[in-house]
Amino acid sequence: MTTIVVVRKHNQVVIAADSQSTFGDTRISSGFDAAWNKIFNIKQNLIGISGSAAHDLVMQQLLRKQKALNLSSRAEIFDTFRKLHPKLKDDFFLNPKEEEDDPYESNHMSMLIANGHGIFGVFSMREVYEYTRFWAIGSGRDFAIGAMHAMYDKLDTAEEIARVGIEAGCTFDISSSLPMTLYSAKLEQPANP
Repeated sequence: MTTIVVVRKHNQVVIAADSQSTFGDTRISSGFDAAWNKIFNIKQNLIGISGSAAHDLVMQQLLRKQKALNLSSRAEIFDTFRKLHPKLKDDFFLNPKEEEDDPYESNHMSMLIANGHGIFGVFSMREVYEYTRFWAIGSGRDFAIGAMHAMYDKLDTAEEIARVGIEAGCTFDISSSLPMTLYSAKLEQPANP
């Protein structure tokens, strides 16, 4: 479990994450985990994943192998993950079953993306959202979303808002803890006011 946030304000996008990993009732804090940074950069896309700890290495390897990786819009992201799903099953042995009545096979992960085109979320059945202000995933998401909503208009930068979201998640969610990692990028096109 985790808390990962994305924020967009003015001409800046930010992604931030806590540093704790949890396996059942056992937690691994940053002091015991050599790879506690939950955000990775692939071809100028900052990405954070929530779900099984195995997703992190699988997605890093799979995305790095894509010669023409395009995560520039909701439609391009959907198309990318539609093409990746068979590779997740065939090359990495993903079990796509979730519920019997699910309309599509699941990839069992939630992902946030921040890049020069905006902030996006990708979910288990390849649902893709583009966010205009902020969003969060992981077990601390509700705390983070509430804190960012309360402070979005009061704080000047996307970085400040992201910090508030991660700190709230880490304060109230037992599966999230500090320190946090935070990365930012400039939007390629001016943001709406």
